[in-house]
Amino acid sequence: MKNERSSSRRNFLKTTTAAMAAVALSTTGGCSQQEERAAKNRKIVYRQLGRTGLELPVVSMGSCYAINLVQAALAEGIVYIHTSSGYSGNNHERLLGKVFQGRPRDSFVVATSPDLPYRYDRARDRSHGLGKQINPALIIESMEGSLRRLGLDHVDIYYLTSVSSPEVVLHEPYLEAFDRLKKSGMTRFVGIGTHENEPEVIRAATRSGFWDVVLTAFNFRQSHRAEIQAAMREASAAGVGVVAMKTQAGVFWDRDRKHKINMKAALKWALQEECVHTSIPAFSNFTEMEDDLAIMEDLTLTVQEQRDLERGDELGCSGLFCQQCGHCLAQCPAEMDIPTLMRSYMYAFAHQQPKKARATLRNWSPSDVACDSCGECCVRCSLGFDVRSRVLEIAPILAVPETFLG
Repeated sequence: MKNERSSSRRNFLKTTTAAMAAVALSTTGGCSQQEERAAKNRKIVYRQLGRTGLELPVVSMGSCYAINLVQAALAEGIVYIHTSSGYSGNNHERLLGKVFQGRPRDSFVVATSPDLPYRYDRARDRSHGLGKQINPALIIESMEGSLRRLGLDHVDIYYLTSVSSPEVVLHEPYLEAFDRLKKSGMTRFVGIGTHENEPEVIRAATRSGFWDVVLTAFNFRQSHRAEIQAAMREASAAGVGVVAMKTQAGVFWDRDRKHKINMKAALKWALQEECVHTSIPAFSNFTEMEDDLAIMEDLTLTVQEQRDLERGDELGCSGLFCQQCGHCLAQCPAEMDIPTLMRSYMYAFAHQQPKKARATLRNWSPSDVACDSCGECCVRCSLGFDVRSRVLEIAPILAVPETFLG
């Protein structure tokens, strides 16, 4: 299962990246402790990202907002850095541009995606889903902006994200725009990103013969995880690279953050599936980075770790991760976009990011929430959420201007 490169290749990568990071850290106030981390002899498990030919550690880096932490991750052997033009109002790409400055271009792999308008048709079209109405010129324009901010002449993977239907995967104007970017050399490979209707989207990407990579939500909490696994296996067998996101399933079991999900166990669970070629957990500190990288010492999920992943039942907690399945939509008499409300709830309480929660509900006002005037809630969540209670808890944020939130 552990497709590892030769020891000489690993040693070369570790030596080279450690040396580069030591120089970079010394110019940004990096401490000797970080340099010691870089010099550590770490085991790295590699898998090939489908037909791209890219061999990547099974642990890559998702969002991270500290320059020295990104530098340290590269020094530890991480190769693939994931971003998006929409992260932190373009600032995440600017931060990475500073990290990449002066580094050999073949020493890292970077992926990003265009910042495209959301849809606002509430229960029908879903506020986070990407439809077919986007002007393809915006895709090209967004890529040009990303390259300027990153300080690069190309990215390795360019994703069309927030894709929730096969029709969008196969939409000819989008295919033409991404093909143009690929032929122009602005991206080496192209991919699809999805966290809704994942099996259907993945299979459409596989059938297309066009998309090189699929980026999909995949974690132990999803009620349809077996269906996602089957679709990922089909994609991998067809030569499509598979990247797993949202592997930590919301991080906490409860809104008060008293019970944390075993992060190492959650990541191991996702990587038990060999067709997951790499994963992109977010790093917010050195401890999280160490924990995620340490799993490569032994990818086996222990009996205790498996029990940890079942702890929600013991606690009577349904977790904070909404799988965006949409089964609740037809049940709500007020036709509220419950999945988007639940996603905002996770940002506000699990991630403690009220500004991101409010931005997710940017087109909402307090009058759009009908739960306080509704009778007994008839919505039954696939994951067991008390929907009415959560909606009423997140509703007060709608009365606060986004600019007032931290």
